[in-house]
Amino acid sequence: MSQESQARPVESFLPYMPDVVQRQAALHELHQTWRLIEASAKMNCPVEARLLLPAVLATRTDLVQLERDLVANMVLEKVRGVLGEAATRAQYALDLLVRNLFERTADVGFLASDLDLCRFVSGQATDSEAARRRLAAYRDKYTVYDDILLLRPDGTVLAQADASGRLAHSSDPLVAATLGAPGYIETFRASDLRPGHARALLYSRAMREPGGGAVTGVLVLSFRFEHELTAIFQAYSDREGRATMLLLDADNRVVSSADPLWIAPGVQVPVSLDESTASRMFAGREYLVRTFASNGYQGYPGPPGWKTQVMAPLDLAFRGVRQDAASQVAPGMLQGLLSHAHTFNPALHTLMSSVSGTTQAIKRIVWNGKISSVKAAHGEVRDSSRLNPVLDQITETGERSDAAFSQSIQGLYQTVLASSLQAAAFTAQLLVDMLDRSLYERANDCRWWALAGQLRQALACGDEQEKTPGIGALLHHINGLYTVYTRLFVYDRSGRIVATTGSQDVVGGQVPGETLRAVAGLRSEMDHYVEPFGPSPLYDGRPTFIYHAAIRHPERDATVVGGIGIVFDSAVELRNMLDSGVAGRANMHAFLVSPDGRVLCGTDSSHPPGSVLPLERALLEAASQQGHDARIVAHGGQYCVAACARAQGYREFRAVTGREQPVLSVLLQSFGPVRSAPEIAAMGGHARVRPEHEYGRNYALFEVDGVLMALDAGAVVEAVPFARVKRTPPSDGARIGMLDVDIDKERRHFVWVFDLARLTSGRSRALRGDGQVILVRDGATTIGLLVDDVHSVQCFAPQAASPVGMAGDEAGITVGLIKANGGEILIQEIGVKKILAQVCSVMAAA
Repeated sequence: MSQESQARPVESFLPYMPDVVQRQAALHELHQTWRLIEASAKMNCPVEARLLLPAVLATRTDLVQLERDLVANMVLEKVRGVLGEAATRAQYALDLLVRNLFERTADVGFLASDLDLCRFVSGQATDSEAARRRLAAYRDKYTVYDDILLLRPDGTVLAQADASGRLAHSSDPLVAATLGAPGYIETFRASDLRPGHARALLYSRAMREPGGGAVTGVLVLSFRFEHELTAIFQAYSDREGRATMLLLDADNRVVSSADPLWIAPGVQVPVSLDESTASRMFAGREYLVRTFASNGYQGYPGPPGWKTQVMAPLDLAFRGVRQDAASQVAPGMLQGLLSHAHTFNPALHTLMSSVSGTTQAIKRIVWNGKISSVKAAHGEVRDSSRLNPVLDQITETGERSDAAFSQSIQGLYQTVLASSLQAAAFTAQLLVDMLDRSLYERANDCRWWALAGQLRQALACGDEQEKTPGIGALLHHINGLYTVYTRLFVYDRSGRIVATTGSQDVVGGQVPGETLRAVAGLRSEMDHYVEPFGPSPLYDGRPTFIYHAAIRHPERDATVVGGIGIVFDSAVELRNMLDSGVAGRANMHAFLVSPDGRVLCGTDSSHPPGSVLPLERALLEAASQQGHDARIVAHGGQYCVAACARAQGYREFRAVTGREQPVLSVLLQSFGPVRSAPEIAAMGGHARVRPEHEYGRNYALFEVDGVLMALDAGAVVEAVPFARVKRTPPSDGARIGMLDVDIDKERRHFVWVFDLARLTSGRSRALRGDGQVILVRDGATTIGLLVDDVHSVQCFAPQAASPVGMAGDEAGITVGLIKANGGEILIQEIGVKKILAQVCSVMAAA
């Protein structure tokens, strides 16, 4: 992307980001300071600065580009953060809605085949009040419906669950359409079946005579659409009011709005289904927009063309206060995690590398300048005393530049971490929301099916043996509609299983005594019992949830004659929920666990169900008490973003304390291995060495493998970037390439370059691309030594240096130790002649 095309969106967003504008102004001010330094050097010491000025100009140019890149990335990261949050909210809202509506398509199929209702619609039973009570019983267990209706083929209303309803006839064409349909029909519009409502979401299916005879009528379920949308909007809309959420139809018109006073239903809005960061204009206001279209669920696509959308106006989008992601994390962990920036934010890593490279260039300019000053003091080159003030200015401004860019990098890092934590927290919350909505359906299903007349009659009369084929047929019909179960089974009052779907091996077996007692003790048809999550022979020994409801005598509700159990396909369904949460996200795993960390299901096979997830107890405890938590942790030897959320219920599900098993979701996204303490210490570089002596011996200081080393400054020519080295084929020794240099100012020379770390330790290593090559001369011989970075040029008194050999110095090139900062820092001095002797032996051997 060209600079011009990048600048256009950045400039359009900047007016809404005062914090970025402030940082941009500070960086621009430094740019002006560099200009002044350059001009000052040209005026006051043009000859002495002749060699430095090109490097200063190049560095200033790099800083200008770095400022542009940094500001652009800060802007784009903020935009991506807003859009990422919007996309997550939109996706999860629609996922929950579609999963909910999928259950309705099964409900209408079951209820349309209810034996008692089919008898009533076909005229074999005539008690309309009994039919109304039966519809009301179903509706009361499933509070997602506001009405259930039975109609004749001519539209005459035979019964409806709503006692206040006075509907006698319907002219809605859905009645005729349903009579001729092979399955259910989903209708969303105004309907006389729901008078007084501007629109209704209806599910209808034809009813037949008992035994699968002729079509005799239509059953209609009226879904509490507005109520459900309000709940979803409240759960997933922006609580700070910086954005609004919409449900759109196929024409991009608003079906429902989280804030109708902001964007009203019926209006057409711009959408954004791709990953574009461009803003959209609507009603004279610019918005960041994310739109999500459903991929369906288990073959159910959802209402045609429905989409969810989040719209955040630019003037509000960036006003929210981001959590201080770094404040609760140990500095060492932050530094270690930042070292893996290439894995979780390549742009951040590129900027860090650019800042590091520019900082090295500034240090090299000053370092080389100080070397020239040392040589001038010894009469080796022209007097350069007038250059020292310029070098001091470069040093000071370089440190200010480094600090300013580092603060900006930290701000960008903070934004990235906050976005990662927020995304993980959203996903963790979605997982428990999906779980509770699914288990809500399971708790209702078992209670619905326990009302079936065939089951109640067979168990009450004690002739279940004769009616086992009929019971089995009903169970198979239901299981065909509700595919989230691996087994449905019915048992009598003694706990003996009389019929089941799936393998028939369990028929004649017993339900556990504790389960039987709990089911027999259920006080009403509104109650259910769920077995603790664990292994069950009814699920091939695997752990699962099994929900039970009491089957009651058809004439005496207080008498329990048996029960129905439904075996949730936990291994598949829970895994599907978890997979939907982590889909498309690298290095992310999700789990459902008990409060003590025991795994119910997970996407990481190394932690199977029943195992305990090795996670900080504090995270689980915080989520159990507060409902949710997200933090940076070390887990499994990796730096991770960890989020945890507690299942808090849906509608009346979990309303009764202690009935349902508490469940937590855990989300873990890893970014790279945990760094050791020495590695983290090395990232911080060496401390500043304080100038302690004006007279003495001058040393050139540099770093190699985390060790601060020194050379006699008089033997050093200059330092150049390792990138200038022409690599040669690998050898057994420390020789790594050649460098074309201008040593005597008359003609260019090629000098060999050696890896100093290899010379001192004898061990090969991966070479750093951002290293520095120090040119060292002794007499007529010049070589290059690869080091990690230059440090400074310092003068030490003779008594500060002590001759000594060093353990691990395989080449014997260490000649002493230098005590700096009052002995707090020890610097390893290496001898030039010993290095050259070692190099000569290497070359001779080669």
